Amino acid sequence: MKTALIFGLLLILLPFGADAQVMKAGAAVRVITPDPLLPVSGGVGKPKKTTEKKGDLYARAMVFEKGNVRIAIVSVDNLGWTSALGDRSRALIKSIPAENILIGATHTHSAPDAYGFPDENGKSLADLPYLDWCVKQIAAAVDEAVSRLAPVSLKIAVGDAKGKIAYNYYAEQLYDPRCGVIQAIAETGKNKGKPIVTLVNYAIHPEVIGSGRGILSPDLCGPLYERIEQRTGGVAIFMNGAQGGMVTADVRLEDGKEANTWEECIRIGNLLADEALRIVETAEVQKDPALFCAAREIDFPVDSEMMRFILKNSPVKITQFKDNVVTTRLNYLAIGTAKVLTIPGEALPNIGFYVKRNMGTNHAFLFGLTNDAFGYMLTKVDFNSFKRYDYVSRTSLGEMTGEIYMSEVLQWLGELSAR
Repeated sequence: MKTALIFGLLLILLPFGADAQVMKAGAAVRVITPDPLLPVSGGVGKPKKTTEKKGDLYARAMVFEKGNVRIAIVSVDNLGWTSALGDRSRALIKSIPAENILIGATHTHSAPDAYGFPDENGKSLADLPYLDWCVKQIAAAVDEAVSRLAPVSLKIAVGDAKGKIAYNYYAEQLYDPRCGVIQAIAETGKNKGKPIVTLVNYAIHPEVIGSGRGILSPDLCGPLYERIEQRTGGVAIFMNGAQGGMVTADVRLEDGKEANTWEECIRIGNLLADEALRIVETAEVQKDPALFCAAREIDFPVDSEMMRFILKNSPVKITQFKDNVVTTRLNYLAIGTAKVLTIPGEALPNIGFYVKRNMGTNHAFLFGLTNDAFGYMLTKVDFNSFKRYDYVSRTSLGEMTGEIYMSEVLQWLGELSAR
């Protein structure tokens, strides 16, 4: 790991620093539904043809500013969004340092291929003009959010989301039921006292519909957005968590079948939205919240031959891949009482539990599939240890990915707390 730390809040050490400034926030949305519709991807392999859509795909951006620090959090309705694409958007955004722009994927399995998965001959069917258009829409959403910056207070809460929302397909109870919510409340203007934006952080695979039914969709995230926006009047954003191996939507029926329908997306999306708003409703208003951002790079060896082949042959060029090592950026944020760490893939829930437990706060947030999306992240004792984990081991960078991530972020947290 490189040692340089990139801090977005230098005045934190001064007596009249950012805490004496006003917290501001803004949010904006762009539709990224392809017209005409494109095939959709649920993972490695050939994208599946679509004939209809259920809901629109979006790029959703929220921006926070206090003193001399400004950060952006972007959510993209896609299976994953690599740094190769994210960095192209960052280059278009002139008002925020690139290292302060977090771009994550919701992980819907019903959106166009953004990885450029190559077939056995190295050929990809990804629509590169569509991806280029999305890159520009993401930048436009962030720029608009910046233009809407206005004074806010915050409400932040973490609590168990109740009801039939998620479960672990491999081990029913091995998932994190906690839902984290960050809500920015307008302090001025005609919407004073109302939410400008509500961020929901929850670990789940939005794969109710999946990639094989000929439907393009944001899956359960679409109804979640609509429900929150109907109830609050502000923008809704969803950031996934540690949902690997295999934390999925609970679509089980009593007869042993599954409800893989848009109606089930509505049920789960609405329920998660209602639970998120319930959790944050009684949270204390934070009138003078702190804002802090740090970033650093981390290296992962790529031991998987399949993952090496993808990284080498994808037309979505991963420039950070060299000598069978891939480099990616991690972010740490402090937004009021919320502490946030990013995960560049699908961490298994035990990794999520461990990291959260060591973050030193009751308001711990993990943004999975953020800044990159390098497959599953397992501990070395889980990797290839039993049949149930064959698939997640095969679609991982390697045995040490999870170990490296946990070790490096905990060391980093120690360095940050010592400053």
